[in-house]
Amino acid sequence: MTAKLKAVLFDMDDTLLDWSTRLVDWHEHERRHLSRVLDFVGRTVQPLNVEPEHFFDSVHEYARAGWMEAERTLRAPSHALALERALIDAGLPPERIDLDACLDAYFWEPMAGVTVFPDVPDVLQILRENDVAVGLVTNASIPMRLRDRELETLGLLPYFSPCRFAAVDTGYLKPHPAIFQTALNCLGVSSQEAVFVGDNLDADIVGAQNAGMRGVLRRIASRPLADFNGNGYRPPDGIVDTLWEMLPLLDLWYPGWRRTASAEVEDTSTTRTSL
Repeated sequence: MTAKLKAVLFDMDDTLLDWSTRLVDWHEHERRHLSRVLDFVGRTVQPLNVEPEHFFDSVHEYARAGWMEAERTLRAPSHALALERALIDAGLPPERIDLDACLDAYFWEPMAGVTVFPDVPDVLQILRENDVAVGLVTNASIPMRLRDRELETLGLLPYFSPCRFAAVDTGYLKPHPAIFQTALNCLGVSSQEAVFVGDNLDADIVGAQNAGMRGVLRRIASRPLADFNGNGYRPPDGIVDTLWEMLPLLDLWYPGWRRTASAEVEDTSTTRTSL
């Protein structure tokens, strides 16, 4: 018996949000947010005798070390931990650090120029109209409650179920199976009842497949695809250029999942295997 489609899980960056259009440098964006933390601590806790650039560099180095360790262990890095260590180095006693308050002061927001791919809202709406839960799993080192601000500002938050996870919230990075299982458990669905969509072959597709889900790779024009032949990779279950192209795949895998009339199921063999 064919499983019923109950959920589609999405990666966030370069799957839903187009980062190719950003207008500012990452470090410039980061410094603006870290400046808010310095100002907050100076006003509410105690002034810090540290040059802002030294503090920025310290956070950057601790964050980079966290990501390097994460690549080896798949334990999620924590930007809050990097921030805490930099504040201690700047002379703030550990017992006086309120990390949640510091993250609130950090006030993460969308980077200027980052936009929603134009196909995203309509496809998310179709999924919700057909009672398919929409979840999100992103390899982020800041909590999802901060990244929710991006979804809200860009108009995507209403489409999503409460099952939205940053890696730091679960303790693991994709492709570790635990982060996918956390999302499935939250949604109350089995891996056969869910599909994962992402732009990264290793983190998103291999990770989702190893967790028992089908994985759909969103092709990014500026990023060449790997040759799957002979390299140990299982090919993605689908390769699409827009989320619209995912819908016929869902029709093929889960016949009758959408109540509304739809076009005939396309022959997706080319889409699924072309590189």
